[in-house]
Amino acid sequence: MAVTADEVANVVLSEFKKLPAKRKPTVRGNGLHEWVPLSGIVAKGPAFLKCVALATGMKCLPASKLPQANGIAIHDWHAEVLALRAFNRFILDECKRLTLDSTFTSDFLCRTSSSSLPPFIWRPDVSLHMYCSEAPCGDSSMELTMASQPDSTPWSSPILLSEQPDGQLLGRGYFSHLGIVRRKPSRPDAPPTNSKSCSDKIALKQCTSLLSSLTSLLISPKNVYLTSLVLSESQYSETGCTRCYGFDFDSSPPGRMSCLTTKPLTWADGYKTSPFKIETTQHEFDYSKRTVTARSDKISPSNLAVCWTYNKEVEEGIIGGVLQGRKAFDIKGASAVSRMKMWRLAVEVAEGLHGPEGELLKELKRGTYDEVKEESVLLQSRRKVKEEVRGEALKGWVRNTGDGGFRL
Repeated sequence: MAVTADEVANVVLSEFKKLPAKRKPTVRGNGLHEWVPLSGIVAKGPAFLKCVALATGMKCLPASKLPQANGIAIHDWHAEVLALRAFNRFILDECKRLTLDSTFTSDFLCRTSSSSLPPFIWRPDVSLHMYCSEAPCGDSSMELTMASQPDSTPWSSPILLSEQPDGQLLGRGYFSHLGIVRRKPSRPDAPPTNSKSCSDKIALKQCTSLLSSLTSLLISPKNVYLTSLVLSESQYSETGCTRCYGFDFDSSPPGRMSCLTTKPLTWADGYKTSPFKIETTQHEFDYSKRTVTARSDKISPSNLAVCWTYNKEVEEGIIGGVLQGRKAFDIKGASAVSRMKMWRLAVEVAEGLHGPEGELLKELKRGTYDEVKEESVLLQSRRKVKEEVRGEALKGWVRNTGDGGFRL
């Protein structure tokens, strides 16, 4: 039986309500009421519906700080991106338990045959769904952003698009340009970031799956695609979502992913184009901007981000890309979903496996983090998918480099 948008939203909202007060927005001493976006990943199995990962947050690291991150600080902790990182952490923890405990059966993953790589696969009868309390920043929400302005007429660019680096526009600016890759929005006086918008990152996941590079070494991407994206009804623009995520060239407006359907794709290892359905819910998050505004006219975005996973391996607060209360870039402040911690966990899983996984361990210990991602022969198919999608559907995608030279 298919799951409804309300059911997806409710299971995420219910899990967030169970979190302690220290993980939630608050009312500051000056009377400002905090709000924050919430996102979650939901798994629907034959006899269960579970939120397996959720996150709140709305900030990212400036490009100038990336060389200091050293695998410790998270680059992008917008709720949608942090929820995807938490989902990948959840999967790695499930893999570890399957490796260490022969009596354990996961509702979500199972081992492939002893001679195959990757060694795990997502169960084909478990579908995946994503909930977002706010419209993902970037192209899918441009109509909503325009409508919120005193004058919603699209702005004309004072400079040519071609004069921007790789044709990429900053944040929410220049409304007349639609269907393009955008960076994360920020205040005009904020240091620039190269983190791509949540709309762009979610659109790419329709081709690369929800897996990160590291988890792709352990789990086949074959079944790890979203079936539906659930948005709050007030945060849904049919025009924006059709353009941003769509694969239909004949739709109005045409989907920007449609160029991938005009020729045969030669993707291997389970990669494919997998469009998700977009559905809406009237259920509102207690700390959405709209809900908080209804309580007070004095509101402010929360500096606190939170991530949580179903297997209870992760429940933490994050400020500035590191654990709440820790100094910036201090190894003790590394989140469970940081590059460093995720890499270490992937190596632990590979070390616990037997047989042909010796090759897997060799790939994971190749050298630097960038060398694992960019040179592993086991990730060739994934790299090809990303290159083709970014080169055709998501043109102008500038890589966020500077934090890949660290080692375990």
